[in-house]
Amino acid sequence: MKAAQYLADVARVRPEHEAVVCGTRRRTYRELARRAEHVCTYLRSRGCGVGDRVALVVENSVEWVELFFGILGCGAVAVPINLRLTGAEVAAILADAQPQLVVCDERHTGLVDAAAGGAVLLLADLERALDAVESAAFPALPSMPDDCLILYTSGTSGAPKGAVITHANVIFIAFQHALEWSLREDERILVTTAFAHRVAIARLFNAVTLGATAVILAHFDVDTALAAFEDERITVAGIVPTIARLLLTRIVPNDPRCASLRTIAATGEAFPVALKRSLLETLPHVRLFSFLAMTEAAGMGTLRPEHQFSHPGSVGRPTLGVEVCLLAPNGSVVPTGEVGEIAVRCGEPGRMAVMRGYFNRPDETAAAFRGDWFLTGDLGRQDEEGFLYVVDRAKDMIVTGGYNVYSREVEDALQLHPAVSDVAVVGVPDDIFGEAVAAFVVLAPSAVVDADVLIAHARERIASYKKPKHVYFVPTLPRNQQGKVLKRVLREQASAVRDPPH
Repeated sequence: MKAAQYLADVARVRPEHEAVVCGTRRRTYRELARRAEHVCTYLRSRGCGVGDRVALVVENSVEWVELFFGILGCGAVAVPINLRLTGAEVAAILADAQPQLVVCDERHTGLVDAAAGGAVLLLADLERALDAVESAAFPALPSMPDDCLILYTSGTSGAPKGAVITHANVIFIAFQHALEWSLREDERILVTTAFAHRVAIARLFNAVTLGATAVILAHFDVDTALAAFEDERITVAGIVPTIARLLLTRIVPNDPRCASLRTIAATGEAFPVALKRSLLETLPHVRLFSFLAMTEAAGMGTLRPEHQFSHPGSVGRPTLGVEVCLLAPNGSVVPTGEVGEIAVRCGEPGRMAVMRGYFNRPDETAAAFRGDWFLTGDLGRQDEEGFLYVVDRAKDMIVTGGYNVYSREVEDALQLHPAVSDVAVVGVPDDIFGEAVAAFVVLAPSAVVDADVLIAHARERIASYKKPKHVYFVPTLPRNQQGKVLKRVLREQASAVRDPPH
């Protein structure tokens, strides 16, 4: 089943039901499907077809959803761009994806001026062109290839990698969630994060596969979110823990604005037990599902409402239909209770929960799989009851405010400053964002520079959320006999500092 055709089928069954809402913009399923068909027809007239990439440099909006399903309808592959990246970072992604077309809204043309990697079409020009397009049904598409999305995530080397997500992936995960979370066709599901991230795509498909309603926030802020909870009668909200912290600064116990909310789905970073407790004490009627997921593999583990405090440090049991095993460095399965690399399997890659592979990176795809098992790079253990616990991030990834930051790309940016001789970056606890980026810097001989200068230097080269929040100047970095930086020691040093300099 192709996603756009599925939308067309839902539109025949529930034509007048609201499909998407964003601010004052609303579309019924009939309207959404018809507009997506117009996009599809227009893209085909531009030569876009099966396997072609179309990049979206567009804010969360009703128009984004129309574009997305129109792209899928003609067999092309959508490449959503994170609008918080710098122009150089966007250029690197476009150079890798080589899109045939880049659709850009007027507010973000600066991100594609440097290197679009394809023809650039302004969203306003496209909207005018669509008004003249006659409606036509989505064309029949071959069963293979089945690619629908390329979502870019930075690798440990700092180079962007595109995870190829298929139509089968997004539809399977949506039905998996519906079963796990007991979702219904009358849900009103709040999308709180940008569509450049798989969690937002998942919330959209939670709605579309059921014929429910997706309520989209163009940008997250507490006031807008609370207004949406109340005015749009939200029943399901997808959040990251940072959003939970921000909401808790403004809501009161049994807040009437959240009266319709039944289910919270939380992912993106570890969910601290104290934060869970505060959230559920404030909104005791809400069911909380927290789960382990990543761009490459969705829904690996689910911690259900009844286990949030009986197994507080766990990311849950393997989600229905997903197999999990823990591997030793030699590839053998470790005994129960021992630590190993988390590997997941759910049918053939690209068919269910696991991506098909990395776009145009056969070596990295091969390294990420052992047969059908995807190697997550995270270390974990599993108890006798099957509950999974993540004990470390083997790839040194930092999750700040729900955004993934790889330490290597921050280190590379800082290393370009002439005053920096050596640098290592780690994640440290942060009251609001879960983790913050901390840089340990060894200065070059006789060099003098302050932390603000290095933070500004990094911000010019990488997205603002990736820049260091804390900078520590040290004479040397702790290393093992092989010369590898002991980041565990650096995290301990950072945690011991009560009042960090930045």
